[in-house]
Amino acid sequence: MKTDEKLNFACDYMEGAHPAILEKMQETNWLKTAGYGLDEFSESAREKIRKACNCPDAEVYFMTGGTQTNAVVIDAFLQSYQGVIASDTGHISVHEAGAIEFGGHKVLPIPHHFGKISAAQIQTYMEDFIKDANHDHMVMPGLVYLSQPTEYGTLYSLEEMTQISTVCSKYHIPLYVDGARLAYALASSRNDVTLEDMARLCDAFYIGGTKCGALFGEAVVIPKPNRLPHFFTIMKQHGALFAKGRMLGIQFDVLFTDNLYQRIGIPAVELAAKIQTVFQEASIKPMIETETNQVFLIIENSKMEELSKKVEFGFWEKYDQNHTIIRLAASWATKEEEVALLRKYVSE
Repeated sequence: MKTDEKLNFACDYMEGAHPAILEKMQETNWLKTAGYGLDEFSESAREKIRKACNCPDAEVYFMTGGTQTNAVVIDAFLQSYQGVIASDTGHISVHEAGAIEFGGHKVLPIPHHFGKISAAQIQTYMEDFIKDANHDHMVMPGLVYLSQPTEYGTLYSLEEMTQISTVCSKYHIPLYVDGARLAYALASSRNDVTLEDMARLCDAFYIGGTKCGALFGEAVVIPKPNRLPHFFTIMKQHGALFAKGRMLGIQFDVLFTDNLYQRIGIPAVELAAKIQTVFQEASIKPMIETETNQVFLIIENSKMEELSKKVEFGFWEKYDQNHTIIRLAASWATKEEEVALLRKYVSE
């Protein structure tokens, strides 16, 4: 990398795809297959995902992006009069341009703690709704939405997710988990939630590909068959049924060969920790300790402006009059030399 080249840590989906995916796409380019995910590559990917989740009867569907996936799954779960409980920093609450509301369902935000919500909060929300004499005039909570990892890169522990699943079962509301960055959660040494755990505790979740080595694509896992009847048709209604479905199936078939998906996030998590150290050495404190591939920093505004001349990063939120919280994200493709050059820029 040239030393005068601007570094880019703005997000984790800037690169194309893992070389093994591109190789497989090239290898299969001239084959003729059935469409809409009914091809042999998609079926192979489904079987590999079922095996990884230890859930042989799971239904697996492929879609092209995270917002599309959230909009389709949430709409499939909810009745017309229901909404979805989510963290007030959740992706569906903030960064999906009102896609859930556009589909006719209200997002019901509750306060977060570094991106996470708790079983106790969900239980309180449900109890308050039930006890409210006017609840028939209100939006009924019909689903709980989590992200693993969260928008702050934090992780739900197995205990936390189990508690949330228990509360959801108590009130007969489904639990759905957004796994846009799931590979980075699985790669973290702080993580104790496996794909098998998610299949056991969730009514649905998706395995992110767009941010985790694929050109594009997400894999929706519905552990119990027919939990969402006619889901294939619902995808079609939403314009989410991809005609050249094998383009998705091939990618996930590769990602779930030789545990690639479980391994692909390891460099990102390791380099994110090094990025945090780079800034700490320059007396720039993290907003929160890095658990996965995202680094959140509290930086003085003038230093931020100077750094922005050489490094692309995300502007997260205002901290106070003189400081801003910024985010740097590592990805599966981030290189050691990029972090070394970042160290040089930060120390100048």
